[in-house]
Amino acid sequence: MSEWSRKHLLGLSEMSKEEIEAILDSAKAFKEISKRQVKKVPALRGKTVVNLFFEASTRTKTSFELAAKRLSADVVNFSSKGSSLEKGETILDTLRNLEAYSVDIFVIRHNHSKAPFYLSTRTQASVINAGDGLNEHPTQALLDMFTVRERLGKLKGLKVAIVGDILHSRVARSNIWGFSKFSSQVWVCAPPTLIPKYYSCLPVKITYSLKEALSGADVVIMLRVQKERQSQMFFPSQREYSEFFSLNEENAKLLKEHSLVMHPGPVNWDVEIASCLKEKVQNLILEQVNNGLAVRMAVLYLLSIGKKYEVGS
Repeated sequence: MSEWSRKHLLGLSEMSKEEIEAILDSAKAFKEISKRQVKKVPALRGKTVVNLFFEASTRTKTSFELAAKRLSADVVNFSSKGSSLEKGETILDTLRNLEAYSVDIFVIRHNHSKAPFYLSTRTQASVINAGDGLNEHPTQALLDMFTVRERLGKLKGLKVAIVGDILHSRVARSNIWGFSKFSSQVWVCAPPTLIPKYYSCLPVKITYSLKEALSGADVVIMLRVQKERQSQMFFPSQREYSEFFSLNEENAKLLKEHSLVMHPGPVNWDVEIASCLKEKVQNLILEQVNNGLAVRMAVLYLLSIGKKYEVGS
């Protein structure tokens, strides 16, 4: 077993290839546990995990809650709606009041970039970034990488195409940092208005042609257009966007036989992916959701225990 030294999981940009591999290896063991008749292990018995979500979430919040419960931790779910934040309490005061209950891990989602980092410097508990503004969503990228490694047997030397709303996607940023650490070539594809200028400084290739992005790709990650984060229109119409940047039956022919089509969800069918491809790609998208549980169990375990998990532990 290799030791784990990090107290927090804030982003993949700061992590090494070896640290990412430690999470993925542990996740493999935890996925085996989920196949057992009794799916719980006492690994985090006596530990308290608080899901501190200041933004709406279904998959991530549910996944972290179930992951903590499968590890036998006590779980508290916090929602900003109806809380003292509506009375003027700061997020730091909220965190410190909750920490008074001897919390071990905070899982934090916030609409401001770097909010989890800010809070991590002001608590004795471990902090997991569950998505911060336009910055990162590390556990989503980790479950994407885990899925790719399980399906293709490797993470090195792949062509990974990320297509869609790059500008507003924290998932894109985490996947860029993650896959590039394994010497995979990451491409981003979107209308010019949805690719930030600073992306020219990241380890990515930029294209505005879906055909170029898809050609020879081993992995295609389709992203949702995040209208809730947009204060202006970035393309003339949804119909025009779909015409040039949706994965459909015709341009899917550019993919290799083994190519993986993924999506962090929720999917807007006939916008990002044509509904005629639903039967072909939906099973893998649901597999991503299932793998997310194993990855988040691994992250919670490593931050608490500090070593890779072995089946039978």
